Amino acid sequence: MRAVLAILFWSVLSAAFIGPGTVTVATKAGHGFGLSLLWALVFSTAACIVLQEASARVAAVSGKDLAAALRERFEGTPWRWPVVLLVAGAIGVGSAAYQAGNVLGAGAGAALVVDVDRRVVTVAVSAVAFLLLWIGSTRQLATLLGALVAVMGGAFLWTAFSLAPDPGEALAAAVTPTVPDGATWLAVGLVGTTVVPYNLFLGSGLARGWTAGRIRLGIVVAVGLGGLVSMGVLVVGTAVVGEWSYAAVAGAIEGRLGEGAGRLFALGLFAAGLSSALTAPMAAAITARGLTGKESAYRPTWIAVVVTGAVCGLLGATPAPAIVFAQAMNGVLLPLVAVFLVALMNDRRLLGEDGVNGRLANGALLVVVAVTFALGGSSLWRALG
Repeated sequence: MRAVLAILFWSVLSAAFIGPGTVTVATKAGHGFGLSLLWALVFSTAACIVLQEASARVAAVSGKDLAAALRERFEGTPWRWPVVLLVAGAIGVGSAAYQAGNVLGAGAGAALVVDVDRRVVTVAVSAVAFLLLWIGSTRQLATLLGALVAVMGGAFLWTAFSLAPDPGEALAAAVTPTVPDGATWLAVGLVGTTVVPYNLFLGSGLARGWTAGRIRLGIVVAVGLGGLVSMGVLVVGTAVVGEWSYAAVAGAIEGRLGEGAGRLFALGLFAAGLSSALTAPMAAAITARGLTGKESAYRPTWIAVVVTGAVCGLLGATPAPAIVFAQAMNGVLLPLVAVFLVALMNDRRLLGEDGVNGRLANGALLVVVAVTFALGGSSLWRALG
């Protein structure tokens, strides 16, 4: 029973990265390039497990979340303020951008089923997020998000398996890294939508009071299942013919599997937006509390993120282009956060002799850093070109 509860609790990380951004980027990848970018989700799921386990272990061993550990690690050095400003900017702006995509994505999911003004959905989702964050503890919210992930994941996986992709083709695409012409931003986006930098701070903030063993079990299973759901979303995108849109995705699924399947996709999209509308403000608030060392920073930060998302939704922004750009930029910022994490995982003053990484763990972290640097650098080079 404890193992099940650990998996359910750590499903909060899956709820955080399987949002409208994942649905948008993964279905676009499947629509434009078939299964060829499936490997990016396999890699990013493995990378997410490695990075999330490391960031959570920082809190479990030291008693300090990732933001607080970074602040103390560079205290009294010339790097202190550059690190604090970089982390605060990346997490703050990233969380606000994600929140906007979350409420817009939830509105898009609702609009596929009922004739409702998306601004009404924006207000409703933002109000629910505000209320739950105001009255709920982080552990209660994590359990609720685990239940939402189960609903969302079931909807996407059932639809993907019903489309019956060729197993041999899927396996080959999962283990063969290729980037077709025009797919670089989507490849980086698939990594950025799974290994979200602010999730590292969220997971670390939730890890205090947990043992390293239970953290490892919960993260490996919960994130692994979340990665499988993301792969299912990409498979769903391969059913779309013609110009991409949320309505086109739902229509393509209905054409293949019937009207109920299209409604299931809409439910998954709405649940993805609602669950992520809770995690983005929570992650920003946990980071602000750690960077400042003040509990008083927690509530104003999540309120600011919720309000920002609501304002963007009410202004009628178009979700898909903003989401794809935010996901790609996350993929570019990720290597910088990963480098800081490598430094912390080898700090004996913080973690002691038994808590620091061994050679195998360091090797896995460095591989993740190298690959994310390569993808991010390629993305920036092509964008500048």
